[in-house]
Amino acid sequence: MDTVAPLAVGSADVISQFIVASLVSAPFDWFLNVADVVFSWVAEVTGLEFLAYPYMQRAYLSVLAIGIVGPLVGSFLVYRDLSMVGDTLAHTAFAGVAAALFLEATVALTVPPLVGALVVATIAALVVQALVEYTGARSDAALAMVLTGGFALGSVLISLTDGGISVGINQYLFGSLATVSRADVGLLVSMTLVVVTAVSVAYRPLLYVTFDETSARASRVHVRAVNTLLSILTAFVVVSAMRIMGVILVAALLVIPVVTATHLGRSYKQSLVYGVLAGEVAGVVGVTLAYLYGLAAGGSIVMVALAGFVAVQLVRRFS
Repeated sequence: MDTVAPLAVGSADVISQFIVASLVSAPFDWFLNVADVVFSWVAEVTGLEFLAYPYMQRAYLSVLAIGIVGPLVGSFLVYRDLSMVGDTLAHTAFAGVAAALFLEATVALTVPPLVGALVVATIAALVVQALVEYTGARSDAALAMVLTGGFALGSVLISLTDGGISVGINQYLFGSLATVSRADVGLLVSMTLVVVTAVSVAYRPLLYVTFDETSARASRVHVRAVNTLLSILTAFVVVSAMRIMGVILVAALLVIPVVTATHLGRSYKQSLVYGVLAGEVAGVVGVTLAYLYGLAAGGSIVMVALAGFVAVQLVRRFS
């Protein structure tokens, strides 16, 4: 099993990349080609040669997309005291990746890891909502149960293969600049368009439910549908960002930029814009530092985001 599993994991990843590329990346080839030209021109003008490297271009495009969707969805979570939703879905997405690789390694059933992650994370989001609505469990307790249950499931699946599938799981746990492919960028761009469109269309109901769920129910807003939409969007953001941020850190950009921007705007929309800007700065600076100093990309991005939060608090305190 120890010699077969890594080969099975590799074949699953190749098939995953092919499926995602066929469905997502191909329609965005023109976008990626234009981005390549732009990055190459900037590299020539500024003398920053690394901007011309294809894998760095993919990394920057990825974090630019994550910097938009993370704070955009995270703002509705933070203001509802549901900041841990992202962390919970990230850990259950880990179980989805483990399940996909487990099926490939044991019964030769190929399920793309990102598909497994998305399915399990979406189900987990709905389970959390059901626990709160139908069992009377507090939201923090429901999140804790699903988080620990998801991570436990992933750990059990790894142990059942004597650790064989851990080779394929590591890149999802910790993320990597080098493993971000054109298909991954296409996925992120697609997810960004879906999330931005969904939030734009459902902005008023989302805002109403976020700040006054009781009044929203009295006004006949479909609160359950709004909550379901938010849960699914969160799952999409978590899964699409896994490749570069990693399961462990992906939830950070749902929360830290939003908290950083909380006191910067005079209105919710302004705070939302500042949150996206904070996410973009953290992503770009973090990836640059990761390349220059050989750091883990996800960890570097989160540390920059935290430094931004501290800087804003210091300015507010002493200004």
